[in-house]
Order: sequence, then structure tokens, then C-alpha cells
Amino acid sequence: MTVIRLVLVDDDPLVRAGLSFMMGGAEDIEIVGEAADGSEVEEVVDRGRPDVVLMDIRMPKVDGLVATERLRARKDAPQVIVLTTFHADEQVLRALRAGAAGFVLKDTPPAEILAAVRRVAAGDPVLSPTVTRQLMAHAAGSSLDTRRAGARSRIGTLNDREREVAVAVGQGRANAEIATELFMSVATVKTHVSRILAKLDLNNRVQIALLTYDAGLLDEQEGGH
Repeated sequence: MTVIRLVLVDDDPLVRAGLSFMMGGAEDIEIVGEAADGSEVEEVVDRGRPDVVLMDIRMPKVDGLVATERLRARKDAPQVIVLTTFHADEQVLRALRAGAAGFVLKDTPPAEILAAVRRVAAGDPVLSPTVTRQLMAHAAGSSLDTRRAGARSRIGTLNDREREVAVAVGQGRANAEIATELFMSVATVKTHVSRILAKLDLNNRVQIALLTYDAGLLDEQEGGH
């Protein structure tokens, strides 16, 4: 059994205690550190070498957004799941753009938080396409045109096959679904995803989904069906 190393970050000691009690009972999860503020995160990560960090967004000194950006900029960075009290939150979206692999609400049932940690540790995002769309629609605002132009320019560096795979990722398809839909092997899909991440200098599939949304590609696909 592979044990997932986990760090908990929240400024509320009661929340940390509750998470620690809940997560510590799982045989495949080991809590290797806790932090009460984003300013402590890097030191705790250096000591514990976690696979996943559960990161609160709102903290008094250094918030979870800045802490996520700092972590994801590091070599061999752990995966980050954002903890929040809001579904549609500009800060959550910014954390996802910074490289977080997903988010969970603080009132999420314990079993679902455990499942999210396991999914992220396995390399899968914990965002449904519906929730992703809600977040991005919430944050669209006046900067959409500027983001769209930049996103389309970046997507333009992909070849046709990579672009098809990127759109499928943006639609929330798993590798096996993409393979069936585009008539290729799962291994080939994984290779394309890896190339897309490298070409576009992205961290994970969530960022691919955000970029395809910004570029308007998901709207085009829906319009064509």
C-alpha cells in the first residue's frame, strides 16, 4: 500500500484538529506536518516532504493563494488542494491558475475530502467540469477579452492533435474517454497531455482546462453540437 504524505494548513486550530483526526484515521494517509499560516508552509513542506497539501485560502499573514504560488513554483512541488467556504470565489480561481489541483469546501463530508486527497495524489484533478465553469463564469468580468487573446495565442502553439486533446481535457474527459473519442491509445493521450503541459508551461490538467476556457474553445465545441 502506498502511503500519501499530507500537510494541513489552516489558521484555525480547531479546523486543523478536526482534519487531523479525520485524515489520520485512514491507513493510506500520513500527516507529516501542520501550518497555521502561509508563511510557515515552505518550512513545513521542507521537513515533511508531503505528496499533498490541504491549503486554507484565508490566513492572516500570508494567504493560501501566495503560499500555493510559492509551492508550485518549486521543483518537485507537492500537489495542492485548496480549502474554502465558498463555491464561486475569485481567490479559488486564482489558486487554480497558480497550480492548485482542485478545491474542497470545508463542510465537505469527510469521505469526499479523503477521496479528493487520494485522487490528487494519483495525479487527477478534483474539479468537475460543471464546477470549473461556474468558477470561471463567476470570475469572467472585464478581463475576459484580454485573457482570451492571450489564451488563443498560447493555444496556437499546439498542433491540431494536441489542441483536440486540450479541449477534451477542458471538457473534463478522463484519459480513457479521450482515447476512445479521438481513436488513440491511452498512452498516446498521456504523451499528448505531457507535451501540452510542457509547451504551455502549465502545472496540471486543471490549468489546461482553464486555458481552453479562456480561449473560448469550450464555447465553440458546445456551439458545434
